[in-house]
Amino acid sequence: MVEDNEDAAEALALLLRAWGHEVRVARDGPAALQTAKEYQPDFVLLDLRLPGMDGYQVAQRLRAEGGLGKARLVAITGYEPQKDGRRFADAGIDDLLTKPVDPEALHKALSHPN
Repeated sequence: MVEDNEDAAEALALLLRAWGHEVRVARDGPAALQTAKEYQPDFVLLDLRLPGMDGYQVAQRLRAEGGLGKARLVAITGYEPQKDGRRFADAGIDDLLTKPVDPEALHKALSHPN
């Protein structure tokens, strides 16, 4: 999970762990790239508004450099972005959820096969 808001990260991590997932949290883009390289996750929850490097840039680099071609990338945001399909596709993002994240929507997004 890539989330710069500590409370949001803690709440989502707690929920994911309750569902039996192993969770790593990164607070910014560079940390996300390093964590993904070391951990090789099956899916990534990725905040779109991050300091320094936005979520779209992180997603592109995760796909290109992180070896996460088959991982499911689910973007999360506190803002309702325009659903620019091209931008999401170019970044390699599979799904988008709006904060506060609905647990049922999150479960569905993570259960969806790539």
